[in-house]
Parts: sequence; C-alpha cells; structure tokens
Amino acid sequence: MRAHDGPDSLWCSPPLCCQVPKSVHMAHISWARIHHHTVLPRYTHDIAVGTWPRHQAGVGRSQAPDKGVQLLWHSSLDRRKQHGVSIEADNAGMRISFTKMHGAGNDFVVLDETRGPLGLTAAHYRYLGNRHFGVGADQILTVRPAPAPGLDFEYVIHNADGAQVEQCGNGSRCFARYVRDKGLTSKDHLRVQTMKGVIEPRLTPDGRVTVDMGAPVLEPAQVPFITQDLSAQLQGSGEKWPLELAGYTGSAIVFVAVASMGNPHAVLLVDDVDTAPVASQGPAVQASPRFPQGVNVGFMQVMSRQQVRLRVYERGVGETLACGTGACAAVVSGIRLGLLDGQVDVHTRGGVLTIAWAGPGQPVYMTGPAVSVFEGELEFPADLA
Repeated sequence: MRAHDGPDSLWCSPPLCCQVPKSVHMAHISWARIHHHTVLPRYTHDIAVGTWPRHQAGVGRSQAPDKGVQLLWHSSLDRRKQHGVSIEADNAGMRISFTKMHGAGNDFVVLDETRGPLGLTAAHYRYLGNRHFGVGADQILTVRPAPAPGLDFEYVIHNADGAQVEQCGNGSRCFARYVRDKGLTSKDHLRVQTMKGVIEPRLTPDGRVTVDMGAPVLEPAQVPFITQDLSAQLQGSGEKWPLELAGYTGSAIVFVAVASMGNPHAVLLVDDVDTAPVASQGPAVQASPRFPQGVNVGFMQVMSRQQVRLRVYERGVGETLACGTGACAAVVSGIRLGLLDGQVDVHTRGGVLTIAWAGPGQPVYMTGPAVSVFEGELEFPADLA
C-alpha cells in the first residue's frame, strides 16, 4: 500500500489499526518509514481491516511515545500539512514494484526486469533485504529476458547482504511460479540461465514446482574446497574431510562432506539438529580459508534412509528456514556416504522438500512449494548510495 491522492484516508491511533491484505499475516508486512520516529506498512493489494500490534509503533530511528502516535495515511499535501505529517516521499527516490514470495519459509523479494534494467546497486539490494527498513528477505530474485536462443529467462540472485550469488534452489521454484502467474510465459516447463548454468523448473499439477538442478559438482577443487595437507575419511563412495575451526570455542575439528550445486556447500552430520551449534559453528566453518568463495553450511540429521532433518547457515544471510541447494547437497552427500536412498524427504524448519538423485553424472531433482505472499511498491531513500 502506498499513499495516493483521493478522498480516502486512514487514521491510526492507539491501539493502532491499519489496513492489510486479506491473505497476509501481520508478520509478513514490511515497514516503510514515514518520519523520524514512526513506521507504516507499504503494499498494493486487496485490503481488509486488521490490528497493528502496539509494540510495532516505534521501530524507526527513535521510539514513539509510550501513549502511541496518531498517523494519517494520505498523500494529499494539504491534508498532510494540516495534520503535521511529513512523508519522506516528498523528496522521492527510485520507486519499484515487487512481489514477496517464499519457498518452504525461505523468503524472497522478486523483481521484474523483463522490460528493462532497474539499475539497482548492492545498497539497493541490501535495503530490500532489510527486515526493519526495507521489505525483508533472504534473497532478492530478478527476472531478466533470455540471454540466448533456447532459453526462456535469466535468473539473477542477490543475497540480503547485497552480494550476487550463483544459485538458489528455493528461489528457482518461486521464480518459475512468478513468471507463470504474471503471464510472462504460458509454459509449465522452463529453461532458465543462472550464473553457473541452466536449470529447468517444471510446474506440477499439485501446485508445487520441480526443478532440474543439474548434476552436483563433487570434485573438491571445483566446489571450491582446498584439500592441501588433508586426508579424507572414506565412507561409502564419498568422503568426509577434517576441517580445523580457528578461534572456535567448541570442538576444534569437524568433518564435512563438500559439494556444489552451482554454489558451495559443506555438510556436517549431527545427532540432533535442534541442539546442533548452528549459530556458532556455521560462521566458523564459513570463515575457513579452505573455502575461498565462502560456503553454505548444512547440519543434517539422518532419521531413516528416506527422511532427514536439515538446518542451513547460508552465505551472506545466516540461518534460513530452508535452503533448496542445501537440501540437494545434503542428500547427495548422504547418498554418497551410504546413508540414504535415491529419493529423500528433507524436513526443514520451513517445510518439506523432496530431493531425488540417481547418482554421479545425473541431475538432482528438487520438488517443493512456491508461494506468493503479497505485492507492493517501495520507494528507496533518495540518498541511498
């Protein structure tokens, strides 16, 4: 919702009330700063009346008064001046439209550049990913025209830290759902260019999306993972590598299986993902110089040969509710270590992904949900670098 000229206005006073999309839980609303101490949601969608919790009233640069604040949501300059409300959009920056989506809780802002580039910088992507002042997302996904014959689109991914990355599995499902729902294609089977190769999402009749993620890269040097002076612990047809964690207060050495699904992954086997030291050990593994391009760190608990539980600490993001490429890498590693069968349900904190792999040289297939949450417009601060 954004301010618009017209007779309709909305007053908010304690307990704060606001208008929200019917299909959107309040936790999904992003905040747009109105002036130095107040925030309001920004979106364009069907609306219904809902309650804005009082504790959300002061998450700007300084806290709102304890008794709350009165806000006028109206763009008429005269009306705003009348009520003493200053809106930063008067000195407008770039405005873009976006769609908020998620795949098993891994959430995304999706942008359409099929009609032309938006010209965003790393600072713009960081602002979009910011959960306090932007929209909030693990990654920002951009749809671009096909770069070559035989392809349907190009798929560009930026992490919440603004860095462009090679691949995002949950994002690829949302990408496919987005272009179909937006009428950018009538196809159910797509060929999409990513930074590291072509993927093939396919929309299924049950509403989920299956993605041919390509064959995993298993040669450590190509992950890349530096094995110099290391001796692998062989298991099944795979191997686990000892990794020293400099400066880590827990165990100084962990064993990791490594693989790339277009982006690097290290997989650790744990007895219980609920008690695994994800928040401390994840960044410690990422900091290892043996991963020159960084790494996504998966913590996998094997429940049976067809079921695993997984948590992933992602590059440039931290722990996410789900990681599609992480699920693929974990299952591939488990199969190679002789622990899993060829099709496995991966239970993440955001939902279940089904991963299938027939063995070396074969593609990994990932199936899971892709959900649109809401749509909106966002105006960047004019001084955003």
